[in-house]
Amino acid sequence: MGALLLTAGTHLVATTAAGAQERAVLRSEENFRREPNGVVLARLSPETSLRVLGTQGNWTQVEVEGWVWLRSVQVSEDTSFDLVVSADGGENLRSGPSGTILARLEEGVLLEELGRDVAWARVSRLGWVWSASVRMAPAADAPAGRADPTVARPSGPSSRSPGGFRRTAGGAILTAPDGDTLAVAEPASDVEVLRQEGNWARVRVEGWMWMPAGNEAALSADAGPSALEPDDLMADPDAHAGRVVAWTIQFISLARAEPIRTDFFEGEPFLLARFGGQDGPYVYVAVPTDRLGEVEGLVPLERVDVTGRIRTGASSLTGAPIIDLISIQRAREDR
Repeated sequence: MGALLLTAGTHLVATTAAGAQERAVLRSEENFRREPNGVVLARLSPETSLRVLGTQGNWTQVEVEGWVWLRSVQVSEDTSFDLVVSADGGENLRSGPSGTILARLEEGVLLEELGRDVAWARVSRLGWVWSASVRMAPAADAPAGRADPTVARPSGPSSRSPGGFRRTAGGAILTAPDGDTLAVAEPASDVEVLRQEGNWARVRVEGWMWMPAGNEAALSADAGPSALEPDDLMADPDAHAGRVVAWTIQFISLARAEPIRTDFFEGEPFLLARFGGQDGPYVYVAVPTDRLGEVEGLVPLERVDVTGRIRTGASSLTGAPIIDLISIQRAREDR
């Protein structure tokens, strides 16, 4: 089988602080978000060059720069920005007028204007990408917002029929068709196709990774949800950040974070809940803004099953644990 390059494991890849003004390129196609795990502003093309501003946990803040067609934007009503993408379905961000496509901007995305050239506007936008998808670039790399035109966009599986092992042309393996990068398959990799839906294929890969003796315990703990409970987290708040837990909680309310809640982003939606039921400790579940539809119908005191990644074992304001939502479903009535 061909090689599979695992470059963006969601919790096995550590990130380091990046200095301001550093350059980076994307390893693969990736979401460009308004805030960590927040609303998707654009889908960035592989090898797009970015300016790195800093990191926060597993996320990197970057600036992307390029050109948009003037007919696809309007003057922004938000005084913090100059333009807004007004074209139905969004618009391409290019390396120059009619140049290489760097990203697909979502409709409604706000942009800062840097200049104009006849029918085109040069624009920039700050946002966040998953750190493991970023490769720091040497000084000789292209300026921010300019992709290497010789790099082809990765294509999907070479055959459309499902089932069996098939050789790919290489490209990103995503958590979902609109999700973040989980791994990158090198050209000529062999993957097992489980199901095909249009141009997307659900695949299974198999291979070997280096795991020296003594590391098994730490790695196996990340293989699935742990048995950690809120009391475990509050006893040592920093020890378990990044671990995955699966809890049954009793929903109390859906709220948005005020500035005083410094463990959240201002305005970030979260669930206030009790672990296990009405006598359990309070817990918070941070909800990505593009997944609000999954929680807005919850009824107070309803029990739900959530899977989440631990943000902190004890929030600075109340001492309650905070987890980032991965999945949610209503608990079975027969429990």
